[in-house]
Amino acid sequence: MSDFAARLTFANGKTLELHGPADITKETTEAIVNAANSSLLGGGGVDGAIHRAGGPSILQECKRIVAKIGTLPAGKAVITTGGRLPAKYVIHTVGPVYRGGQQREAETLASCYHESIRIADDHGIRSLAFPSISTGAFGYPVLGPLKSQFAPLSKLCRPAPM
Repeated sequence: MSDFAARLTFANGKTLELHGPADITKETTEAIVNAANSSLLGGGGVDGAIHRAGGPSILQECKRIVAKIGTLPAGKAVITTGGRLPAKYVIHTVGPVYRGGQQREAETLASCYHESIRIADDHGIRSLAFPSISTGAFGYPVLGPLKSQFAPLSKLCRPAPM
């Protein structure tokens, strides 16, 4: 697959940039999103790569979060610092395991993107890089996340009501 890039600029001045494929651990955005597992302890794929590249401070913060709230449910998100990553923050979100699309997987996946954007907004983060959530070990069809990604992004880019 070849690299691609696109930039959309909206009437309200917000910009959405699409790039791919890339190594999210090298992104220079203010924050990156981690396609995490509910334990937040790292694992394979994107999750493991972020934990390895970011170093032990991310894992320690994740352990503190889990000690406080328990495991993170699918569709929810939390934030940590970026450790040794170029990104200042990591927003960890747990995607749904794909079971044929009949168990509200699309809604849960959309919530991952919505919650990640909400947390970024709450922390004043102005640039954010997403992986393709749930398309690895969780089995979501590769093109499936597109609709889930763009619904929350389109709401974010709408002008504020007057």
